[in-house]
Amino acid sequence: MKTNVKALVVGGGAVGTSIAYHLAKAGWDDVMLLERDELTSGSTWHAAGLLPLFNMSFATTHIHKYSVDFYKSLEEETGLNAGFAVVGNLRMAQTDERMDEYMLYASTAETCDVPYQWMTPDEIKEKWPLIRTEDLKGALYHHTDGYINPADVTMAMAKGARQHGAVIERKWQADAFHWNGDAWEVTCTKMVEKGGNLVPSDEQIVITAEHVVTASGNHVQTTAKKLGLKLPAIPVEHQFIVMDQDPALVAYRAEGNPEHPVIRDADAQSYVREERGGWILGVYEKNAPAVFEHGVPDSFRADLFPLDLERIEEQYMAMIHRVPSCEESGLKDDFNGPICYTPDGNPLVGPAPGLNNMWLAEGFSFGITAAGGTGYYLAQMMVDGEAEIDMASLDPKRYGHDWMTTEFAARKNEECYDHVYILHHPDEERPACRPLRTAPAYDRQKARGAQFGFVNGWERPNYYGPLDAPDNFDHDARSFRRGGWWQYAVDEAKAIREGVGLIDATAFAKHRISGPGATAFLDWFTTNKLPRVGRINLTYALTSHGTTRTEYTIVRLAEDDYYLVSAGAWHAYDEDYLYKAIMEKEPEFGRINEEDVTTKWGVFALAGPKARDVLKEVINDPDPETALSNKRFPWLTARQIELGMCPVNAIRVAYTGELGWELHHPMEMQNYLFDLLEKAGAKHGMKLVGARAQNWLRQEKSYRAFGNELGRDATPAEADLPRFIDLEKYFHGKDAMVAKGIRSKCVTVLIDGPEDADPWGREALYDMDGNRIGRLTSGGYSVAFEKSIGMGYVKPDLAEVGTKVQVKMLDQLWPAEIVEDSPYDPKNTTIRVDG
Repeated sequence: MKTNVKALVVGGGAVGTSIAYHLAKAGWDDVMLLERDELTSGSTWHAAGLLPLFNMSFATTHIHKYSVDFYKSLEEETGLNAGFAVVGNLRMAQTDERMDEYMLYASTAETCDVPYQWMTPDEIKEKWPLIRTEDLKGALYHHTDGYINPADVTMAMAKGARQHGAVIERKWQADAFHWNGDAWEVTCTKMVEKGGNLVPSDEQIVITAEHVVTASGNHVQTTAKKLGLKLPAIPVEHQFIVMDQDPALVAYRAEGNPEHPVIRDADAQSYVREERGGWILGVYEKNAPAVFEHGVPDSFRADLFPLDLERIEEQYMAMIHRVPSCEESGLKDDFNGPICYTPDGNPLVGPAPGLNNMWLAEGFSFGITAAGGTGYYLAQMMVDGEAEIDMASLDPKRYGHDWMTTEFAARKNEECYDHVYILHHPDEERPACRPLRTAPAYDRQKARGAQFGFVNGWERPNYYGPLDAPDNFDHDARSFRRGGWWQYAVDEAKAIREGVGLIDATAFAKHRISGPGATAFLDWFTTNKLPRVGRINLTYALTSHGTTRTEYTIVRLAEDDYYLVSAGAWHAYDEDYLYKAIMEKEPEFGRINEEDVTTKWGVFALAGPKARDVLKEVINDPDPETALSNKRFPWLTARQIELGMCPVNAIRVAYTGELGWELHHPMEMQNYLFDLLEKAGAKHGMKLVGARAQNWLRQEKSYRAFGNELGRDATPAEADLPRFIDLEKYFHGKDAMVAKGIRSKCVTVLIDGPEDADPWGREALYDMDGNRIGRLTSGGYSVAFEKSIGMGYVKPDLAEVGTKVQVKMLDQLWPAEIVEDSPYDPKNTTIRVDG
């Protein structure tokens, strides 16, 4: 058995075998996969094997599409039939709102080249007469997918991996991981059968591997503890039942009719597919419990839990309603097994936090669907340094390691499970485990009508609703169109454009970088010139491929002392990249101190034409009338000021494009400052403003947002940000960025859309001849232009100002026009106004 390899994959389910296959196929000729039991013995063996292409995530849709296409090619390559039944997938809607959801998804699907068809109830009934359709509005049909045999596809990928040179070893358990500075030393124990159990033997070896990938499925919590990590991947019980033959179905098929597609009745929380003349019913019911919160017991192997039929009675009755003939079928078999979940339902794929060359592929709730694509894109990340799509939305660090707990993960994963088939509104906020992280002003904001969003655990006001709003106000305000919150956000956006508004930006990630090596490091790490002392700059850290890895606002406090502000939703993601870069470059540049000061400093953003007037009321300065003037406090500068008794690090910048300041203040003084500003702002009509209005306003200024316009699939040059790139200096990723050129270009569009809806930033873009030319990455409403607005990417030759385009919304093409960058106040007159 080998003891020195290039890559060691831990876990022999569908995901692990796919990773081994794709690493070997990509050219790594020394790949080993370890499985503690037999291949497929985890959740793979009891998976239903469905391959749903439907997904609202751009990255996950690409992953699922790759899998579906890849599985169809396996038999030709390996000689093994993967058991793929391409019967299609019929997603039915009982309500108009569900059809709205499908229309939003369909536009997203187009951006990933996923085919689909619309079907009316009559068309469904004509094609599949056993399905009851009189209460349906319609359906979305994916004719290219269906279901697969999980064991067969895993074995086919395993054979393909071996054909490409990978080695697969069974009955070996990875017990300990040690990084020796150059490689991982993985202590492995031979597992043996004893009394029906799988137990460790006395035989151990140490495998040295340059890279390690964990794909341990339900054993993820045990793996995490061995690596010293906290991961929010915990299994949840999932039930499905297999029914005896349905005489009507048997007769239907005997007439030569094709197999039914996978029937998804989302409004009934269930899926149904044929199985040897009968039916399989799978459900996503409420109250399915999380299991193995602290690890899988040694005695649990290819085992199941007792069936809880009472828990799924409602879904069973709904199946009888949808396929009435199945009422004649008895129960043949049942499955209640663990499948791993994460709080958002997406897996954890990418580099492990704080560890070199350790890669995670954990938390797969749709593991069979995602296995092929995960192997493909993760192999790209490992072999080439980056994937061809932005994988940030699946990164393991999207849940902060410093606050995430077992209890949080278990309860959120239960919630995610029972939300699989709820309406996935783009403005959805899920309630479990909230509030958790609250800034001091939370209670004051809530008392003033704040409806909160969840950002990296923080509660952040999305908008301010009525003071007497019931607890379900925000839930009932959601929509795929302009929801009940829309007018509140309009009023807040107008307040900033016309008067003054106060935004809570406390969730920003904040780091202090200092020391003798700080300046040289940041100059290498970021694209823009470093600011002078007392000034600020917007800048970017790149990947090795020249694409955008992180956006920073840098405040230079002293010669070798910097304050970095980045997106709150990406706190741990940014911090890990920054930390690893410092560790790599400190020997070259000298000592670099890094301090996470996120929870030390709260942030209020005060913006609007009257922002200066509000601050004049409370600033403690020898000359309050000039303290905030352009002469003493120019745009893009930072000053330490006093507001009443509160010391404030004030930055003259505004994400809304109006005159404004970010007020970074000691967290313990936040309530004092909130009260002070609220009282001073009252005479100037100051309004509390949430994140949704701010998002609209920043689009009017064409301000790019990380995770939307900015990410690992485009360079800052493609984002059309040349003013933040200093090509006179060398910085990490520069050569790769320049070599890529401009493959697509970020633009802003104004849209003559429907009267009751705006884009969400997931829509496809077309030219006037109906050819798809790009996609939106942001969307919303412009109070300045009184129409829909969006930002996105198109082919460079179509990015000229004035170009007429079309946006796919609600299954229609709506006229739009590419406008100049920063269509609102393109010369930045308002943001620089003196006073």
